[in-house]
Amino acid sequence: MRILITGGAGFIGTALCQYILDQTDHDVINIDNISYVSNDAEVRKLDKIERYTHYKQDICDYHAIQRTFYQEQPDIIVHLAAETHTDKSLEEPQNFIQTNLIGTFNMLDISRNYYENSDKDNFRFLNVSTNEVYGTLGEKGTFTEEDNYDPRSPYSASKAGADHLVRAWLHSYKLPILITNCANNYGPFQFPDRIIPLIIKNAHQQKPIPIYRKSQNIRDWIYVEDQVEALMSVIDKGTVGDSYNIGGGEECTNIDLAHMVCDIVDDILDKRPQSSRDLITYVDDSPGHALRNVMDISKIEADTGWKPKTKLKDGLRKTVEWYLKDTKYLLQKAS
Repeated sequence: MRILITGGAGFIGTALCQYILDQTDHDVINIDNISYVSNDAEVRKLDKIERYTHYKQDICDYHAIQRTFYQEQPDIIVHLAAETHTDKSLEEPQNFIQTNLIGTFNMLDISRNYYENSDKDNFRFLNVSTNEVYGTLGEKGTFTEEDNYDPRSPYSASKAGADHLVRAWLHSYKLPILITNCANNYGPFQFPDRIIPLIIKNAHQQKPIPIYRKSQNIRDWIYVEDQVEALMSVIDKGTVGDSYNIGGGEECTNIDLAHMVCDIVDDILDKRPQSSRDLITYVDDSPGHALRNVMDISKIEADTGWKPKTKLKDGLRKTVEWYLKDTKYLLQKAS
């Protein structure tokens, strides 16, 4: 197959491109405009692979994306490109509306026109979304695919809107779509403004580690390699028109997560002047964050046979070891 990935230089996108090229015979067409969070150096290493092509394009540029579609003739679209940081969406909501809604509309409209005028009977449009669209849970329970959307931030609202557009293109135009809503991802190549690489960075540099004052927010964490395998399983075995929750099967409070990461950093570096836990500094809570967000993954397990392989403690150790082995990734700064 020829798989077109938007946002293929991002955190999950980089892992997905590498997985497809390493583990399958599929061709990869990567559309990514290379923003401050992109893994530009890593995806440039893929240029030497004959089955890989990168287009430096913005999904908001309708005509450029349209030309790429008709030039490359993709079989599968994996739509990952998005603005994704909840706190940043509070500061710059217009960017999230533009990319996540207008960009998704462009991808859908181009895909529809392309699908209707091609012989791609097995064409699929996979929209990669987030658990944030569901809002927040109480002390018990998990989100299922049947739950109503209840977004709490400009980020989650823009992703919820994108999901609704995708479903509308299924019902209105018969576009063969799939949706995944994933838990919090972590692993190598994640930009260091996200909580886990930020903790690693500050612990490594012996700087204050900011954690929200309540720090009891609970998240479901999934290692990025498990996420990529889940996406491929949905492409291969998912039912057109359905959505699938993806999670790691382990929930953890922010403070417990911070303690785990700090302890792993100290264990790897050994004989530090002070415990990294002592660097934790409580800051005011930010609005827009769910209290508890945990996924029911029984549907994807039943339909595709996928289940997460990586335990949180093991994935965190692999992640910390990767960042400390090549600390240049911790020195990146937001634009």
